[in-house]
Parts: sequence; C-alpha cells; structure tokens
Amino acid sequence: MIVAFSISPSAGDETGGVSEAVAAAVRVVRESGLPHETNAMFTNIEGEWDEVMAVVKGAVDAVAAVSPRVGLVLKADIRPGWDGQLTAKVERLERALEG
Repeated sequence: MIVAFSISPSAGDETGGVSEAVAAAVRVVRESGLPHETNAMFTNIEGEWDEVMAVVKGAVDAVAAVSPRVGLVLKADIRPGWDGQLTAKVERLERALEG
C-alpha cells in the first residue's frame, strides 16, 4: 500500500511555521527504512498495512510531543500484491504523457 499523509501541530513557532515539528515526523519516516518521499504538502510511504500505519502513528506521536493537538490527513492506495508503486505509478504516467 501507499499512504500519503500530512501531519501538522495545532500551533507553530513565533512566525507561525511548523517546520521543526514536521521535521520530527519526517525523521520517523526516514528512520523506518520504508520507501518514501516528501514533497511540499505530503509525505508518501509504501509498505504493508501494519508497518505503514505504525510509522504514521510514530510520526503523529513525534508531533504530539511538541503540540497539544495534532491534525492528520491520510489517503491510502491499497493494492495487495503490488510493490514498488511509489515510483512505478509515476513512471506509467510519464510514459502516457510521452505517447
């Protein structure tokens, strides 16, 4: 499965920024060893249901350590038996655009 998720604390720093809290969440994802990518809006992670959800929970817990309230947006693509789709989906799209 691929999960796209975004975590944000209820309050930011003195400028309203949330990058330090988000960095704590992304650190959890990177340390998981699962395939992942982070962009300006979401972090995508690929793996089996239990391992992906454990990482998402760990990332939420990391943000909750610095914020009394945490927002989570999550979207999942559940396709049993398919691996490597984090990059393969984009490759299929690029081929379609070339044709």
